[in-house]
Amino acid sequence: MISTADFKKGLRLLIDGEPYTLADIQVQMPAARGANTLVKIRARHVLTRQVIDRTLKAGERFEEPDLAFRGARLLYADDEQFHFMDQESFEQFGLQRETLAGQADWLTEDIEVRAVLLDGRVLGIELPQFVDLEVASVEPAARGDTATGKILKNAVLSNGMTIRVPAYIAVGEWVRIDTGTGEFVERAARA
Repeated sequence: MISTADFKKGLRLLIDGEPYTLADIQVQMPAARGANTLVKIRARHVLTRQVIDRTLKAGERFEEPDLAFRGARLLYADDEQFHFMDQESFEQFGLQRETLAGQADWLTEDIEVRAVLLDGRVLGIELPQFVDLEVASVEPAARGDTATGKILKNAVLSNGMTIRVPAYIAVGEWVRIDTGTGEFVERAARA
């Protein structure tokens, strides 16, 4: 069991029977005598990425989820599922499109991900922090964007998503995208 005194960012715990990762922790010491110390947390669901805010009493205890992570590779996708192969056991498993929600936008052929297992069952995946994608088309940069110091323009990537990229990015180039924010990071070298 994990006590609120042991909380730190990145810690995984079960809240209402669901696995969460702590993203932010604040401790509030009340001025009134006899009042309990409160711990405010912001936690992100391991699978759905949904964020919750909770206020807890100091000393509350939580269980650790029995989570395991294994390397997996996307094999192919059909209308209903994405099909992956476990890199250790070479077993194949499928996940419904609804289960992956916003993560599906970043899945490209042969991408390596981490399968999230709870009690031995594959429940979802963790994307790599960055993915490299090819720029399929770009629009011309607007002249008035120089006030911010960055001239950005819209670019459509090979996966169909539209993001903002610097003016020097051209069609056919590869760019590195942060999967957490969906923002351009840098040019990517492609062999």
